[in-house]
Order: sequence, then structure tokens, then C-alpha cells
Amino acid sequence: MKRKLLFGERMLLGDGTEPFNAVIPFRLRGVFSEEDIKYALSRLQEKHPWLRALIQHDDKNTPWFQVPEITVSIPIRLVNRKSEDDWQEESKMEWHSTFDYQTKPLIRFVWIKGEEVSDMLFVFHHCLCDGGSAMALLYEFLKVLDNPAAEIGLENPILGIEDVVPEHILKSVKKRFKAKTIGRLAALAIKCIPVGRKAIDRQTDYLIHWKFDQATSKQLISHCKSLDVTVNTFLGATVLEAFRKVRGSSAFNKVSCPVDIRRFAPQIKDDHIFAFGLMIVMSSNQKISFLDNLRLMQDEVERKTAKLNPYITMMVMESAHDALKNFTKLLKRGKSSNDCMFSNLGRIQIPDQYRAFSLETIFSPSVIGPLGNTTTMVTSTFRGQMDFSFMGSEGYLPQAEALAIRDEIIDRIRQQLNYQEAS
Repeated sequence: MKRKLLFGERMLLGDGTEPFNAVIPFRLRGVFSEEDIKYALSRLQEKHPWLRALIQHDDKNTPWFQVPEITVSIPIRLVNRKSEDDWQEESKMEWHSTFDYQTKPLIRFVWIKGEEVSDMLFVFHHCLCDGGSAMALLYEFLKVLDNPAAEIGLENPILGIEDVVPEHILKSVKKRFKAKTIGRLAALAIKCIPVGRKAIDRQTDYLIHWKFDQATSKQLISHCKSLDVTVNTFLGATVLEAFRKVRGSSAFNKVSCPVDIRRFAPQIKDDHIFAFGLMIVMSSNQKISFLDNLRLMQDEVERKTAKLNPYITMMVMESAHDALKNFTKLLKRGKSSNDCMFSNLGRIQIPDQYRAFSLETIFSPSVIGPLGNTTTMVTSTFRGQMDFSFMGSEGYLPQAEALAIRDEIIDRIRQQLNYQEAS
């Protein structure tokens, strides 16, 4: 079984020399054997063909996912647990470790082993899967780890764009012409945009983590409902305000927000291994109050989201493979135009109690790569607690400023919640 990498996957893969890795950390209370973990990982590979895949290049240097006849097991790295924060140091180490994708799968596992509590990390190359796929894999892994006989099914994998885009759209002369025209114009524009001679030196990467307790998280969600805005919009607006307060005129007043393609393309199931993303940009009106701004931003988010078209977007990108080199160069060498990537995974619906162990927490995933501004914030909610991971690099956003932005976000949220209580 094999398939060519799509445009977005090729962009994330690069030439393989620079890692673009996503890390999903979680904490379990219980006692485990390495054999049990190996078995659970093997079951994931049995279900999902692309977890067995290596990457091979054809005579045109085009990369393909290719499943070998003999499965190469998911590598496991064992670390002795010394502190509560070991998972952060191991996450940063995994960011910088490349995948030998010609001989090993694009997934590996880290077990930070303690006597009663273990932290574990799934590590993926970002070209393999997105956050939604990662959460599905975590759910399946825990299910089998608890009960080796558990049924998790078999994935019917996506073998190309034709498995995502409906046939009547893919074969439409009008839509194909539209996609190709947009793709050609975009390729020409990208080629003409001036870029620097070399990529920005991102220097030292860092990870900042914090969590709201259940009471604060519940109050925040309730506050957003009372304002008739989503948690995503509220947090996005707060992030923008925090960047403006800390960075002043250096702030861009823009955050990029990934949108799960599964909302628009039902052909992509929750447990599909897939890495294609849609995106909208959020900005705020700096001349009006925060609350007035929230309502305007919510309307704008809804308008932009409604206009997203995953099918045409995929067709446009697939028509522009010859522009990949120029596009990658633009991302690496072009000037940054947004403050950060902000991704809200929402409520993670994975059980926390199992027969032999308990899932104490899921830390929000972290991801960092070589394609331009690395500043990224990911939030998720598990067991009623809102969790934040804030990644960045000194060359784009100094850690001292990132810490000040974190403090500003926390303070602004608490001020809003206190104001709600008082009113």
C-alpha cells in the first residue's frame, strides 16, 4: 500500500533534515510493563496502515508513504521519572529529533517511567497527522493498554485526494479550471514576493505550560456562554490583547487559527490518519471595548468559517506542487505577519478511569517546525481543566516576553471573571 504525499504533507516533511514534530504528553497513574505498551502500539499499527509507513522517493524525487511487507515497530524510549516537569524537557528534546523515515515509521513513543505515576509522550512527524488524529490514537492506545482484547476496528485509509473530494467536484470542469487558475496565480505571486537571503535564526526554543483549575475553567466556559461567544473567540481576543499590551507596536494584531477539516469533509473520519488543515485569521478592533470587540470578532469568525471550502482548497494546492519550493522558501525567509498560531482542541472526550490505571491529565500538545514564526499556543480541556502549552523561539519572540504574555492572558481572564461575578 502506498500513496503520494499531498502538497501540505510535502511542505511539512521538507527534505527530512529539519524536524517538524508534534508531541502529545499525558500522565497515567498505575503500573505498566513494556510488553503491554509494545502490544498496544502494535495494535495501533495493525489498525492504521500509515503508522507502519516509511517514506520513499521516486525517480522524480516525489515522496510517497509506502507500507513495507514487514512492519517496523514503533520505537519506544524509556526514561526514569525524576520530577513532575520531566515531560517538558523530553518534549523539547523530541522537537529537535528528526525521523529516519526511510527505515522507521513517522511515530515514536517516550515512556517517562515512575513507580506509581508515568508520563508518556506520543511523538509524530506533523506530516503524518493532526491533533484530531492524535487524540483518536491516544483513545485507542489507552483502550488496548487497559484491555488487550479490546476491539478498535480497522482504518480504511485515505489513499489520495479522490478519497476526500467528492467525485462530482473533482471531475467538474468548472471547478478544476477554477482550482488550477487560482493555483497558477498563487504560484506566480509567491515567486514574485521578495524574501531574505537566509532564514531567520530562531535560536533557543522554549515551552511554557499552565493550567486552570476546574472552578476557573467552568466559570470561563459559563462566561463565554453568557456573552454568546465561543471559548475559542474569547481566548483568541484575549491573546491578541495580551500581545498588544506586551509587544506594543511590534504586535501584528493577527492570530492564525486552525479549523478541523472534519467539520466540512465528512469523508475524513475521526480516526483517519490525516494532516490537512484549514485556517482562518483573527484580528481585533483596537478602538472599541473588549466586550464590543468580542461580538464583532465572533461574527467575523463565523463568516470566515462559513466560507471555508476544503475541496477547492485541496484541489488548488494539488495543482501547485511545482510551487512548493518557492512557497517553503517564502515561509522560511519571509517576514512574520502574525503574532502566533492559536489552536483550541476543545474538550477532549477520552475516559479518565480504567480497570488497571487512571488517566490523570492530558497536557496540551506542542509542535514546532522550521517554517517561519514558531510562536504557537495550544489549549485543550480534560477532566474539566483548561490546559495551555505556549511554544516559541527566542529569535521570533523572546521567552521573557512570552512569559509576560502568559501572565497578561491569565490576569485578563481573571479580571473578566471577577467583573462577571461583581455584576
